[in-house]
Amino acid sequence: MPQIRIAPKEEAVEEEEEEAKSKLPKEQWGNGLEFLFSCISLSVGLGNIWRFPYIAFQNGGGTFVIPYLIALLVIGRPVYYLEISLGQFRGGGVLRAFDLAPILKGVAAGQVLATGASITYYSSIMALTLRFLFASFSTVLPWSDCRESWGDDCHNGSAAPNATGKMSPAQLYFEREILHELHSIEDGLGAPNWELVASLAVAWLIIGGVLIRGIKSSGKAAYFLGVFPYVVLLILLVRALTLPGAWDGIVYFFKPQWRELLNPLVWYAAVTQVFFSLAICFGTLITYASYNNFNRNVYNDIVIITTMDSCSSIIAGCITFGILGNLAKETGITDIGSVMKGGTGLAFISYPDAIAKFEYVPQMFAFLFFLMLFVLGIGSTVGMAACILRVIRDQFGQNAGPSWALAGGLAALGFGLSIVYVTPGGQFIVNLADSYGVSFTALILAIGELLAVAWFYGLRRFCADIKFMMGIETGWYWRFCWAYITPGLMTAVLIYMLLNMNKLTYKRVEYPHSAHVFGYCLASIGLLQLPGWALYAWYKQPRTCGSLWMRLRAACQPDDSWTPACGQLPQE
Repeated sequence: MPQIRIAPKEEAVEEEEEEAKSKLPKEQWGNGLEFLFSCISLSVGLGNIWRFPYIAFQNGGGTFVIPYLIALLVIGRPVYYLEISLGQFRGGGVLRAFDLAPILKGVAAGQVLATGASITYYSSIMALTLRFLFASFSTVLPWSDCRESWGDDCHNGSAAPNATGKMSPAQLYFEREILHELHSIEDGLGAPNWELVASLAVAWLIIGGVLIRGIKSSGKAAYFLGVFPYVVLLILLVRALTLPGAWDGIVYFFKPQWRELLNPLVWYAAVTQVFFSLAICFGTLITYASYNNFNRNVYNDIVIITTMDSCSSIIAGCITFGILGNLAKETGITDIGSVMKGGTGLAFISYPDAIAKFEYVPQMFAFLFFLMLFVLGIGSTVGMAACILRVIRDQFGQNAGPSWALAGGLAALGFGLSIVYVTPGGQFIVNLADSYGVSFTALILAIGELLAVAWFYGLRRFCADIKFMMGIETGWYWRFCWAYITPGLMTAVLIYMLLNMNKLTYKRVEYPHSAHVFGYCLASIGLLQLPGWALYAWYKQPRTCGSLWMRLRAACQPDDSWTPACGQLPQE
């Protein structure tokens, strides 16, 4: 049995604060399955359904799977294992977890801010999903035929829309009837669409309701949130495979373009897709793991979750190109790629367009598809919101107020901030917030996370913590990835991204100068957490530490409050 030592005593004031926080009821998952399904519902999300097929199509089709799987093995799984182990060992939110290296606590603060930005536009996507879900109950799907109000812009024939310069009914319905989309935001965003505002309110009521019930309630809900999307995916897969022209689409999807393996952009896309699909480096996994039993062996969970995540992406790709192959056959389009749209376009234009052409009960398939998207959104958004709530509870203890008030307040704030995304110019802001506030900062913070654990805290010490907690030795594969391969590859991707950064556009429309200023402010808020918290950690060190350099070194060491969830530390 490993030797243990009692954690050092803190100052009197800090002891009182910790004692007040310890009086809060200890929340835990009801059992290991709740944790497993919660992580599945968190990681298997909207990015798997609409982002992976399009990114794969753009970057070599079947060839993209090779760099994607490599990125999964050397970045996705190692980071997933690191975050789950760290969260379970510390037993607290992401900010408290970084007590292991106070000088890099800004990484955790930046991740919380990026998570908050993600929640706001994720919820707006859920509002769009609900809007389509309600429309699926129509006798005839409203995006299946042209309308008189669309005039000559609508194309409902058999030639390729791109060749005629016209748009499909699904595209016009989404852009004009749902979004009322602007061509530019030079003159403002426009007034919010009341139907989307109502859908947004329903989405936040459901999110708030799950959060108010607490972690045990969300754990029970995870059985449904984690399983139902797979049921729908399998139904859609069977249906897609039986459609005329489906196999042509799947072959088009998997047809390898071997030259793309030498393209750095493909590897960059693979790494970023792993981040999006696994939801790593946003603090959510650390939060979920903090509710685990301290001695739970999560090794098998990591393998199961990451494998299911990858399988769901591949299945989504087969479904996507199966129905697009059918759409191409029905409309006489020879180039299947011409009917492929990325981002929200895939979910709200390409999919609905294909489903509307189903011969039997298209309303049922539309309902199942949009219900699946909504369930995926709930699973991801609840996890991100739980991360923020845990940080607030960790920092303020009982002073944060009752759980229902805290969760309700977060839902109300989230709803208020999300309204900007359901304006006619909202999709411009979604793209802006995602690019500046999330994607750009997430990679930098991820590198900081690896440095904090493997280099500042120490790889040997972290592996000793894992052995103390789970009783297993950490293999050389994990050690080598955490210390060298994973941060090295992420740094290379970051450098490539900075060197090849283009001016942000949406549908080839450039943003006004004020929008870029706002975007840089968003990125700065997250990145300035790094020097801000580093200075604070240095300032907190007692003057008795000696010189400025000694105080800096002290700020790199674990804080006095650093203790595992069991209250004891392994002997070093």
